[in-house]
Amino acid sequence: MDTAERREAPEESVAGRSAAGRGLEAPDRDIPAPRRAGEATAEQRYYRPLWVEEPAKRHPLPDPVRTAAVRALLITAVTLIQAMVAFLSTMAGSWLAFPMVISSVVSTVVATWAAVDVWVTRQVWSQRYGVVSEPSSTARALRRERRARRREERAALREQDRIRRRGGAGQLSHP
Repeated sequence: MDTAERREAPEESVAGRSAAGRGLEAPDRDIPAPRRAGEATAEQRYYRPLWVEEPAKRHPLPDPVRTAAVRALLITAVTLIQAMVAFLSTMAGSWLAFPMVISSVVSTVVATWAAVDVWVTRQVWSQRYGVVSEPSSTARALRRERRARRREERAALREQDRIRRRGGAGQLSHP
């Protein structure tokens, strides 16, 4: 608002002029502010996303490993709750203290087993499906050798078929 417009509206207060200078503000970022005619909004000039997606540094867990990890997490959470109830029941002198202590001990064993299950599942999955993608990987070298051997075998079979189709021409008389 320039000086000439201010002179034309002397009844306008200081607060009204400062609000007019800033434009109408929305109470929340998600709600667009009402626009005046001919006014370009900040969204039209530059759109800034709330977050920028970046590629993952590590691959997500395989499904069997993720399932075992979730199971272990839930069992561990229940174990911690049982231990807290056992402690509070003991402090209160409740009859529930002894059964809760026993169940907490059992749950601790089960939670340990669940954690070992995650580790074993991860190792099994890595052995079955995981090939280390490094140039020095022995698995990659073995696969390369197997492929080369299969290529040679197929080439030898094709050569034998070609010789048979010719009717034995070019074949040595003795092996």
